[in-house]
This record gives sequence, structure tokens and C-alpha cells, in this order.
Amino acid sequence: MSFFSKLLILAVAVIILAYLFFYFTESLLVPGLKLGAQSQVCFKEHCFLVELAKTEEARAKGLMFRKSLDKNKGMLFIFNQEGIYPFWMKNTLIPLDIIWLSKDSKVVFINKSAQPCVESSCPEINPEVNAQYVLEINAGVSDEIGLNVGDGLDTAFYDIIN
Repeated sequence: MSFFSKLLILAVAVIILAYLFFYFTESLLVPGLKLGAQSQVCFKEHCFLVELAKTEEARAKGLMFRKSLDKNKGMLFIFNQEGIYPFWMKNTLIPLDIIWLSKDSKVVFINKSAQPCVESSCPEINPEVNAQYVLEINAGVSDEIGLNVGDGLDTAFYDIIN
């Protein structure tokens, strides 16, 4: 085996190991999103296991580059205070329902079936209402569970945001 063949095999092995390392430790690299940084949020009897996005870095990445999302899973974005928080679907590969929640965990706006965007410029989804939390779940699920503006999360929600 030539020197260049050995070098090529070594380079491929390093790339594979690096990929596996970053794949399995991705959540350790994003401050504030640790392995197991998940919780459950419920609207009546409909619960979702959510990843928590509490830091600016975690919120910026969101669900980008995910190829799938289980029906009972999602991501909860937690902001320090109420405000107007537009979202976009840049590099998001799956359609989502995006749900904005007030500081008292009431639904204030729902954008249904936001579509993936891999273009260089993606439109913002701006609810133009104050919210402190944003929940992303699979597209169509908010309709399936009958979610409406004014509905609230269960009180157990307060345990995960603090």
C-alpha cells in the first residue's frame, strides 16, 4: 500500500470520527443546551417532549438541518422577556407549526405549516404580538390537537422555564 493510500485512509477515518464526535456531542457544544436538556409541555392531554433553546446560540440554530421530527417532539424557545420575536425557516428542512406564547403561557399566535427554506434569503414570520416563548412542532399537529389562540399550556410548564 502506497504512502498516499495510507494517508487517504487516515484522512477519511479522521473525518468520520470528527463527524461522529460532533453528531453525538452537538448538544454539548451549544451553550445552554446540554444532553438531556429536554422537558415536556402539554396542551390539555396533548404532550410534547421538547428540547429547550434558552441561549442566543441555541435559539439561532433551532431545528435547522433536522431531517425529521417525531410527532410528539418539538423545540421550545425561551426568551428572557416578552417581546416581538420573528422567526424564519432558513436551513430548516421540515415544515413546522410555530406557536408563540405569552409570558403567562397562553397561545398568542400560530403560524401553521411554515415551509422549509434553503434559499439565501428567507422571509420572516412575524406575529407582531408580544410573546416570551415559541414552540415549534411538526406541521399540521396544531390543527390535529385543536390548538387555538387563547389556549394555555399546563401549569407544569413553569417548572421547566425557571
